Amino acid sequence: MAGLKTDVKIEENAEETREDDIVDEAANPGAEGEAAKKKKKKKKKNKAAADATKDATEGVENIAPDAKKNNADAGKGDKVTETDKDGEVTEGSADKKKKRKKKKGGKPTQTDPPSVPIVDLFPDGVFPIGQIMEYGKGKDDRVAANRMTSEEKKTMDRMHNDIYNEVRLAAEAHRQTRQHIQRWVKPGMTMIQICEELENTARKLIAENGLNAGLAFPTGCSRNHCAAHYTPNAGDPTVLEYDDVTKIDFGTHINGRIIDCAFTLTFNPKYDKLVEAVRDATNTGIREAGIDVQLCEIGAAIQEVMESYEVELDGKTYQVKSIRNLNGHSIAPYRIHAGKTVPIVKGGEATVMEENEFYAIETFGSTGRGVVHDDMDCSHYMKNYDMPYVPLRLQSSKSLLNVINKNFSTLAFCKRWLDRAGATKYQMALKDLCDKGVVDAYPPLCDVKGCYTAQFEHTIMLRPTCKEVVSRGDDY
Repeated sequence: MAGLKTDVKIEENAEETREDDIVDEAANPGAEGEAAKKKKKKKKKNKAAADATKDATEGVENIAPDAKKNNADAGKGDKVTETDKDGEVTEGSADKKKKRKKKKGGKPTQTDPPSVPIVDLFPDGVFPIGQIMEYGKGKDDRVAANRMTSEEKKTMDRMHNDIYNEVRLAAEAHRQTRQHIQRWVKPGMTMIQICEELENTARKLIAENGLNAGLAFPTGCSRNHCAAHYTPNAGDPTVLEYDDVTKIDFGTHINGRIIDCAFTLTFNPKYDKLVEAVRDATNTGIREAGIDVQLCEIGAAIQEVMESYEVELDGKTYQVKSIRNLNGHSIAPYRIHAGKTVPIVKGGEATVMEENEFYAIETFGSTGRGVVHDDMDCSHYMKNYDMPYVPLRLQSSKSLLNVINKNFSTLAFCKRWLDRAGATKYQMALKDLCDKGVVDAYPPLCDVKGCYTAQFEHTIMLRPTCKEVVSRGDDY
């Protein structure tokens, strides 16, 4: 999710029965030796065991047709749909689907489109590690080497393994969701259709569970001169066009540990240089980030790389500019903007990054003025993290605040999500909450009309031993 607009100054017990687990408990029940013929008790015992095995086997065989007919018994999971090889949509029990999706080794594989929760894909509960980078270059080489080899730092790393693992789970859900969207989306789709596909997929993969697991903020799909904070409200007819430059910015979380990650979607190759500039600038910010690094130094490095690019559009050449009043930011549990900002231009504060902090490193490039302002209808909202108790007179405001607290707490939300949560006729109540400072509105942020803006973003963890770009993927 885009950093807050600043001043120009910078601101996741049905049992599955495996065929290879059906053990013939009466091994060699019919084997008869001389000793077996002389002893009737032993014959009866063997016969009884053989009968038991037969009954058990017949029981298993009789269950299968019934299961095919009835999909699944009530205690064996909800019905699920899937597409067979002929493209037909079929139904079956969740347990049977899991069984079909398993490899020979027993580990589930992902469907296409993705629908299997990430926790089921990694039954050992250990999730993929992101890109590992050493801290610092040049004068900091010695410090970086010491952190990578220090037993003290390694011990501190292990102390935070549970937290790291939660973030990695959220990151894997993000990776698989966005890669599906990159393959699936095409011009002519409505923005609502795109957002619903993305959000429904992410909810399945993250195994949405109230405030314990889910989406961290609304899907941003800002187009062209709009740089951030646009998601369609109900009824929005906007369609994705071939010549659009669209920023897809969405977040996932586990227990409030947020992955904030974004990419730019284009179809026309004429925008490739703009996209390249912003990707390069974001990677520069990631490379420069580290423990004890001043935030202003990162901004200066980002701007230098960003503005070294030019893009030719329709016969006219534009220098790519960093949008100076947008920025990256620190992240805390259930708090997307945790207080520190990472500028994308030179100047700003000399505040330093610290050990065990989490950051969203994001950059925005523009062919326009390089400054954004509030514009268009607002869709993004978020409860004020620091707001003290405020007495509310309107019952509708109290009811809406209860919906917000129950479903989102201090995570960002949009009007479509209020609709999904069952809120009705909430416009006046939402305005009242905003007027009282209980909820903050985040309108779309736009540069001048006619220009194009691009964005790339990753979440990094400043571990004691190394820097982990936890959201890194094969796509970017």
